[in-house]
Amino acid sequence: MRDLYPAIEPYNQGKLKVSALHTIHYEESGNPQGKPVIFLHGGPGGGISPIYRQYFDPQQWRIIIFDQRGCGQSTPYAELRENTTWDLVQDIEQLRQQFKIDKWVVFGGSWGSTLALAYAQTHPERCKGLILRGIFMLRPSEIRWFYQEGANYIYPDAWQAYLRPIPLEERDDLLGAFYKRLTSEDRQVRLEAARAWSVWEASTSKLIPSTISQQSFAREEFAEAFARIECHYFVNRGFFTQDNQLLQNIKRIRHLPGVIVQGRYDVVCPMISAWELHQAWQSAEFIVINDAGHSVSEPGIKDALIRASDRFAAL
Repeated sequence: MRDLYPAIEPYNQGKLKVSALHTIHYEESGNPQGKPVIFLHGGPGGGISPIYRQYFDPQQWRIIIFDQRGCGQSTPYAELRENTTWDLVQDIEQLRQQFKIDKWVVFGGSWGSTLALAYAQTHPERCKGLILRGIFMLRPSEIRWFYQEGANYIYPDAWQAYLRPIPLEERDDLLGAFYKRLTSEDRQVRLEAARAWSVWEASTSKLIPSTISQQSFAREEFAEAFARIECHYFVNRGFFTQDNQLLQNIKRIRHLPGVIVQGRYDVVCPMISAWELHQAWQSAEFIVINDAGHSVSEPGIKDALIRASDRFAAL
């Protein structure tokens, strides 16, 4: 089993004003002359973590990571205006231009895989390849499974806590009920809903549930941006024009090398989406981790991603 590379610090950090409203935080680490890779975090609204740098050989890679609009150190905090998939695709391009990079490898998991596919299909000429994990294509069936009916059959105990802020008469549309509360003028109403939403995801992300993850996701400074921005994207169906848009446009990236890493027991983003993506993009390497759920930090997923990044360093 491969483990993370040693912890490193960024050699460059900064802010990029991407609109009149939004400014995003970015960092560079590793080798300034190395192969460029853009790391796309999850959520949307999850923000970056120092551990993400450690999935790449720092001698081989120029590692670029940023907080997407409204989360982490980007401002304004938890802002929903001017915050769409296509705004983020534009932000990635602005970063590429800022760093004077011609082409780069795109690495993303969970929502990061959604954004990676959307970006690559918009700018295939700027991509050297994709490393994807925990595939999520933001289709209605995927949203319904996790937030309305499906995953609750596996985690009824965690589901009970998720439902707590929502009265019985509103539970036939949980996405709408949460959105109403997450956009409330009352901060306590927002926070109660945000914690319930965020802890539900933390409770289901790993094959073996982690109390530490649940506590981390319950933190006020994380939960509000995470829950608000996720729910905003989900009620707007990812701002896609068609439910199967990412699958239908796979022809735009079929020529690119790709790796798809998927935990077989991923409850957050069930394996059917990764399977359907692979059927549409059969040249991409498909790696199923039989003893893993959704989390990037589970041993088998970590091993597969690090091996993939090592192989892509030679492209």
